[in-house]
Amino acid sequence: MRIGFIGLGNMGRHMARHLIHAGHLVTVHDTRPEAAAEHLALGARWADSPATCAEGSEFLITMLPTPRIVEDVLLRGGAAEALPPGALWIDMSTSTPAAADRVAADVLNGRGVRRLDAPVSGMARGAEAGALQIFAGGTDDDFRIALPVLEAMGDPDRILHVGPPGAGYTVKLMLNLLWFSHVVATSEVLAMGVKAGVDLGTLRSSLLASPAASAFVEKDLMSILADGDYDDSFAMALACKDLGLAVDLGRDLGVSTELSALVEQIYRRSKAHHGELAGEMSPVRLYEALAGQEFRLPDPTITPADATLAV
Repeated sequence: MRIGFIGLGNMGRHMARHLIHAGHLVTVHDTRPEAAAEHLALGARWADSPATCAEGSEFLITMLPTPRIVEDVLLRGGAAEALPPGALWIDMSTSTPAAADRVAADVLNGRGVRRLDAPVSGMARGAEAGALQIFAGGTDDDFRIALPVLEAMGDPDRILHVGPPGAGYTVKLMLNLLWFSHVVATSEVLAMGVKAGVDLGTLRSSLLASPAASAFVEKDLMSILADGDYDDSFAMALACKDLGLAVDLGRDLGVSTELSALVEQIYRRSKAHHGELAGEMSPVRLYEALAGQEFRLPDPTITPADATLAV
């Protein structure tokens, strides 16, 4: 397959590399030419502009930070206009249906160029391993055609066709919104518990033995408890962007978002304290300060006996 790939950041660079290893003819573009060095060494071709990257491509994949940049690349950068009839644009960015609709309305409609939104979950580790979860929105035919390309970057068992165009964006925004809400809610619970005198490990084990157990408490939180790792691979600037998009979507749909808006406010406070490049779990640090201690387990391989609780 002839694939154009635009956006070689923390996620995109790994995704593009997997496409090259899968034997596809890949042309890459990024605002930083140095980001393409490893891909060129593997046989990819370099494009000086988004339009050049799109020319002659059967598939154009974009993996970009914001909806505004997606529109800049596709419209003002000329990528949409350069795509040949019959090509498929796969946007794997965390973006919005409205942004893609504007691209389609301005350029794609009537030219025989199709689109699929396919944002991903799994962070940089999943991208590096080629094990991303992918949520695809588009027609059945376009999903089927894109599937071999998506399987080169993601876990085949976790590539989901979630509905018509725009559904992939929506599912990804809802996933991020719920995950960020877990970060804030769990941090608040831990801060209160340990400040009241409960051992951190005992509190976590008790939560895991209860109906309040979650994958976040069991797995994701361990990066902090064991290593003090707040996940710098996904920056607070991007987390706040995603939260803003989710809250905006709720407003546009007429759905009340009081809780989501509060989570966004806490994230923006953390960004102000810890910086735009701080890890996406940095809000935990706000609650560590309230608790008067860092949330760490002395030996994360040893946990107290599970407690049995009923809620």
